[in-house]
Amino acid sequence: MIETGNLIFLLNQAIASVQPSELLKNKLRCSNGMLYIDNPLIKPVLCKNIYVLAVGKAAAAMALSVEEQLGNMIAAGLVVTKYGHALPLRHFTVIESGHPVPDEQSVRAAEAIIQFAKSVTANDCVLVLLSGGASALVADLPNNITLSDVQKTFQLLLNCGAAIHEMNTVRKHISTLKGGNLAKLLMPATVLTLAISDVLNDDPSVIGSGLTVPDATTYADAWGILQRYHLLSKVPSDIYEHLQKGLNGEITDTPKISENCFNKTSFAILANNGMALQSAKKAAEKMGFYAKIVSSQLQGEAKEVAKDIVKYAENYTGFKPACLLWGGETTVAIKGNGLGGRNQELVLAAGLALPSHLNAFVLAIGTDGTDGPTDAAGAFTNHEQMQLAKQMGLKPDLFLNNNDAYHFFEQVNGLIKTGPTQTNVMDIVMVFIH
Repeated sequence: MIETGNLIFLLNQAIASVQPSELLKNKLRCSNGMLYIDNPLIKPVLCKNIYVLAVGKAAAAMALSVEEQLGNMIAAGLVVTKYGHALPLRHFTVIESGHPVPDEQSVRAAEAIIQFAKSVTANDCVLVLLSGGASALVADLPNNITLSDVQKTFQLLLNCGAAIHEMNTVRKHISTLKGGNLAKLLMPATVLTLAISDVLNDDPSVIGSGLTVPDATTYADAWGILQRYHLLSKVPSDIYEHLQKGLNGEITDTPKISENCFNKTSFAILANNGMALQSAKKAAEKMGFYAKIVSSQLQGEAKEVAKDIVKYAENYTGFKPACLLWGGETTVAIKGNGLGGRNQELVLAAGLALPSHLNAFVLAIGTDGTDGPTDAAGAFTNHEQMQLAKQMGLKPDLFLNNNDAYHFFEQVNGLIKTGPTQTNVMDIVMVFIH
């Protein structure tokens, strides 16, 4: 039977493999005015000044690693990260802001980025350190759009169960920074982006809403997504009118691949969900488990995905004890008024689906250390825990229907709390079979 200590070890191994301190260690140096980054996708750059902009949940840790290597060679630095994720930095201004719904600090962060961009020239290099969360942490406000408008739209997208690429398509079209617009703002400086991927297939245009890369989506795509989820009648009128102007060609669309603002840009991915899964697999094997990565493309409604995972585990006939691994990011269409996150919801649905004859242990976490608007990274369950809950008079199905997985697992000691991990590569689901 797996012990809690072993469980924590596995999680730590997965998260450690995608830590900025590990990913960026000894990767940067500057010599005779040339900036060298140890990555095949980034060529050496001759630059007068080096500016560093870090945005996302891993921003502070990424900036710290770069600061340790470049130090006083950084002309100016700006970090935008989630509340509670800041670290002591000497060469950076740090702004903490709201996530997953932007707030006043998110607006301040956007204003700071715009001012930052005005400082750079053609002879300068801007190193952009990007990680998940940037889409909410930065909220510029196009003409006639208020923060309240943006907040309501973001919340509608979160509640309807839209996938991250769909949410970011809309976000890019109610912004003047996202969808490659930051690259346009930084032109004619050289822009080098290093990213930790929190999206399926590592699509650069989706990570952080693609601040520095071309955007293939259009106002028509954004409109179609709102239409698909029946949100056109629910979004604020100013958002509706803004998108309609975009559809009519009255507002310039996001910059496309042929535009010259991308002539001096490069982009490289430092880490993704697959790296974390591989690390967890190796750690599980060292512990004596047969380990298998079933999929790194997990997506869909969390409670439906949970049923598929339990069915897979139930039909598993391979070596035991086994550790089955999934990675990706599910969604939740919120219909109740409870508290939770997609990982907690998945685990609760899995607990309800576990047959009594299956000796299995299920857990799911967000690698950033937060799951939804909670202080938990995720949760774990097994058949015994579900039986205990019923003995306590709890009704797991009612908690699930109310999207209230947090308060269920809080009462049965099933929450996993890691605190901020300073990285973000989507979610990991583990099923242990004995």
